[in-house]
Amino acid sequence: MNAPHTLRLPRPDDAHVHLRDGAAMAHAAAATAAQFGRAVVMPNLRPPIRTTAEALDYRARIVGALPPGHAFEPWMTLYLTDDSDPAEMIRAKASACVAGVKLYPAGATTHSDAGVRGLRALDDVLAAMAEVELPLLVHGEVVDPDVDVFDREVAFLGRELGPLLARHPRLRVVLEHVTSEAGVRFVEQARPGVAATLTAHHLLLDRNAMFQGGLRPHLYCLPLLKRSSDRRALVAAAVSGSPRFFLGTDSAPHAEGAKLAACGCAGCYTAPVALQLYAEAFDAAGALDRLPDFASRFAAEFYGWLPSRDEVVLERGATPVPEQLPFGDSLVVPFRAGGEVGWRWIG
Repeated sequence: MNAPHTLRLPRPDDAHVHLRDGAAMAHAAAATAAQFGRAVVMPNLRPPIRTTAEALDYRARIVGALPPGHAFEPWMTLYLTDDSDPAEMIRAKASACVAGVKLYPAGATTHSDAGVRGLRALDDVLAAMAEVELPLLVHGEVVDPDVDVFDREVAFLGRELGPLLARHPRLRVVLEHVTSEAGVRFVEQARPGVAATLTAHHLLLDRNAMFQGGLRPHLYCLPLLKRSSDRRALVAAAVSGSPRFFLGTDSAPHAEGAKLAACGCAGCYTAPVALQLYAEAFDAAGALDRLPDFASRFAAEFYGWLPSRDEVVLERGATPVPEQLPFGDSLVVPFRAGGEVGWRWIG
């Protein structure tokens, strides 16, 4: 049977994206809004978004930075800290604009220095979140220097996430940007209310890609790309039809100079061609028919959003990716810069 030439699906949702702030935000937000109807926006700015009031201010800045004519809905998140307050969780839920609360273990990734150092001390906060059904969105890695960097997700599952789910059986949890076969199995076997997002770059690449022909700093992301067996497990989860797994790009732009620095920033900027990249991954797996649910239905069901009324269309064919794109007063190098993607955005 020939693969379809055209793919139609409801306008998708990005359940995990970084839109930055200031001058760069206009470019990052426009790229996401061009494809997605809604997005869950991460709070790891400097300073981080810790309160509902700060989240609503940030939301207003995002909406104000968008080009005219975009019907894009940003859903905000709060940054969980050791000083977070149960009452703030209740305010966040009541705002009807906050989708969840983001857990960054302190030091795990970009701008995570204000993150959590001890989860058990926050059990009252997590209990309040469970009570009002405000999800916890987890960057699932330990920061123990004795744990191999490629094994930090697996260690987190056993040390932190498993015990947390047992202590809070009603808490809804998303294991963000899951990268390992062990992470996939954990989510598959977890109690109801546990889900995961999957990025396009982790579906398409394994860790060898970071070193092909030399060090590839623009493929450096956290969590890191993993083994080929892990990538295959991620693809199998994405195309499985399980509503526990849904689209979250973790598109994380950094100015070119910050990526090429002596201590470069982690993150892949996939937003400009995000849906086309997912189409590539699903097409390679022979499962294009599963992409609409993964991209447009499962996140909406998890977060309680109404189904999208808009439709978008992709067409099989090459899309060139620029070497660089504007990013505030600087430039950003997008994923697959100078190459092409095998699907075209029709609109």
